[in-house]
Amino acid sequence: MTREGCAIVTGSARGIGAATAASLATAGWPVVVNYRSDADSAAEVVARIEQGDGRAIAVGADVTDPVQVDELFGRAEHEFGTVKALVNNAGVRIDGLAPQLDAEAWASVIDINLSAAFHTTKRALLPMLRHRFGRIVNVASIVGLRANPGQSNYAASKAGLIGMTKTVAVEVARRGITVNAVAPGLVDTRLSEGTSNGLAERIPARRVGTPEEVAACVRFLASEEAAYVTGTVLTVDGGLSA
Repeated sequence: MTREGCAIVTGSARGIGAATAASLATAGWPVVVNYRSDADSAAEVVARIEQGDGRAIAVGADVTDPVQVDELFGRAEHEFGTVKALVNNAGVRIDGLAPQLDAEAWASVIDINLSAAFHTTKRALLPMLRHRFGRIVNVASIVGLRANPGQSNYAASKAGLIGMTKTVAVEVARRGITVNAVAPGLVDTRLSEGTSNGLAERIPARRVGTPEEVAACVRFLASEEAAYVTGTVLTVDGGLSA
């Protein structure tokens, strides 16, 4: 990372978010490890980054709340300067067949997986526009591209995130800002527990992915080298969606 500034990774106390925070730190980004409730795990992520000579802080914030989002960015800016990379990773699952999903299960998943990403993206963009540089990477899912029964709310949130990615990318492309998404398939995280439904057997690579493999793709999309890559969705699924 050659430009002054820092990166925020939402929901980065564990899983793909934690791996992404660590990966960005190895690329030279000072990283804000965001969490909602698991302060201990976030502190462990920060400690691992610092052990590798990286710079990081943990900041608790509920990114569904625009006021807390502003406070998150304010803390990042105070500690490290302008936020020039944003990874929207915070996510949740509340599964069930469509006739069984209640309004709360629908609204909660949409709010955390999609609306929160809008709040953080909106807050990130004005400083990025002023500096004519920015990297936004949204962690979507192949479920936003293909059906997975029992996850209509999750699929809607991730499909919406992909649509937002493409639209915002076009809006800001002339100002040196890229907006992309990664769409992981079956990855070994707590969030994916119980979702395989025989999916693992259909993966051409014949294995489940790792958080670090997704993080490597995010790191590239956040790099200087990815300046001409925007509005795209990079699937990280072992060939499942091929």
